[in-house]
Amino acid sequence: MDDSIEQHSPYRRFTVEQWAELRHKTPLPLTEDELEQLRGINVKVSIDEVAQVYLPLSRLLSLYVESVMALNRGTRQFMGVESGKVPFIIGIAGSVAVGKSTVARILQTLLKRWPEHPKVDLVTTDGFLHPTAELERRNLMHRKGFPESFDRAALLQFMYDVKSGRRNLRAPVYSHLHYDIMPDQFVEVDQPDILIVEGLNVLQTGRPGKGEPLTFVSDYFDYSIYIDADSEIIQQWYVERFLSLRETVFRQPDAYFKHFADLDTEEATSTAKDIWRTINHVNLVENILPTRQRAKLILHKGDNHAIDWVELRKL
Repeated sequence: MDDSIEQHSPYRRFTVEQWAELRHKTPLPLTEDELEQLRGINVKVSIDEVAQVYLPLSRLLSLYVESVMALNRGTRQFMGVESGKVPFIIGIAGSVAVGKSTVARILQTLLKRWPEHPKVDLVTTDGFLHPTAELERRNLMHRKGFPESFDRAALLQFMYDVKSGRRNLRAPVYSHLHYDIMPDQFVEVDQPDILIVEGLNVLQTGRPGKGEPLTFVSDYFDYSIYIDADSEIIQQWYVERFLSLRETVFRQPDAYFKHFADLDTEEATSTAKDIWRTINHVNLVENILPTRQRAKLILHKGDNHAIDWVELRKL
């Protein structure tokens, strides 16, 4: 970014090399074998990238967590009250196929290994999609992933309960195999030090429905991250992921999309591009991308899925 442009931007841009210097000799608590378990489908993250990008980010987030915890202690002391632990909440937003889940898992693992906050939970907002039967009843299956396909009231109530310090909370689980919410399956959230909330529209605002509170998921975030990439590149990743799923998940007998497993490569590529063009790209342009500037930090990826620059909002 040109110096004159950056001077009038709310963000400061770092190259990966500049950002890596902010690690400040923090040891890397992650092995190559562990990283392999955290990578998503076709998401190529090297151990060097973890050291250069994610480790400095975990250091920055740890500083924020410590500051907010100290502020909470001071506030409780001021009010003369003893209340339960209130988790620090990190929101991660971005398009389908941009690698949000991998980023979330890597950060979760790194943050857990800072001694000040060993308990880090992760929840995806996919679990708060309306069940398939309800989406079909509302004629919204073609809008799955759009804001109206989520149970906004349930998600907001969950965020309210987490930030209230309530214990033994449960978040619904979504299955990409079955393309639906899984009955009687939940993620347990019990007063973690940090909660990471990952999803397409977590930074979105907008006009709520009639009678709904003027509250947004991001109102409960202490920090927010947007995973960015050019839309043409994300489309390529989406197609690559679709082709990989055709060879794996789609071939399972109980897979929702098993009818795609028999497509040849040309047909599968054409189908994936059509789904991207008519659904995911529309959602990106209309609902997701406009929220990018609401994030406190932007991680931008190049065509090899590697982060090529970082933008940090100025305080």
